[in-house]
Amino acid sequence: MHDFAEIARLIEALRPWHGDLVFVGGWAHRLYRFHPSALQPSYQAVRTRDADVAFSLQARLKGDIAEALLEAGFRQALSSEHEPPISQYRLGAEDEGFYAEFLTPLPGSDTRRDGSLDATVEKAGVTAQKLRHLDLLLVSPWTVNLGPETGVPLERTAVVRLPSAVSFIAQKLLIRSMRLPDKKAQDALYIHDTLDLFSGNLAELRAEWLEKHRPFLSGRIAAEIDLFIREQFSVVDDVIRRAVRIPQDRSLPAERLRAVCEYGLRQIFGERDAP
Repeated sequence: MHDFAEIARLIEALRPWHGDLVFVGGWAHRLYRFHPSALQPSYQAVRTRDADVAFSLQARLKGDIAEALLEAGFRQALSSEHEPPISQYRLGAEDEGFYAEFLTPLPGSDTRRDGSLDATVEKAGVTAQKLRHLDLLLVSPWTVNLGPETGVPLERTAVVRLPSAVSFIAQKLLIRSMRLPDKKAQDALYIHDTLDLFSGNLAELRAEWLEKHRPFLSGRIAAEIDLFIREQFSVVDDVIRRAVRIPQDRSLPAERLRAVCEYGLRQIFGERDAP
């Protein structure tokens, strides 16, 4: 339960807004293990200090999320040169503790009419960072039930929304050119482990891609996904070599990571039968 104490505190504080929020990023990947379709691997999930919480720009968020987080013991920290500044909500030590950030899609240009960066937006008392391709994570999200019966120390069961595994993987593929080398390696491991978790449901994931996500994307964006699969997972490269060094509790051969990703991604995103 200790592993989930901090995320449980965040989930509890955000309970009034669960219907409008989607937990994305590394914590979404950890919480996938509570999904009914997930296999239960012997290795631990990749650890992360930050929890990314996303909402749509059209979401009608009522009340004050920032006030609820402060009442739950989080400290607000403002950062970046953007206006309004990005807000983080922290627990524990400044440099090593858990923290939450809010994200929202960047649908158009990244500059405003006055020439300033359109990088953040304030809503319900918190400032969310605008990110490209984040909208994909908000399409047809999955839900998981979390609570004391699952080892998550909440007051009562909570229904938490996560990106579908399909959109989680697709978004990782689409943001690759924006990521630093270490983040690219982490994303490659996330893709491998997500495919591993849902390896018994690849046909269902493909159907979900074709029915719910592929129509949402332009042909150019879908082509980018196919290109990345061929570029990243056709051979073992430095990204994959970095990725297999991340886990501390298992030995993951580079060729296995490459082969699992190439096969799984082809099964889900391959262009055969695509509209």
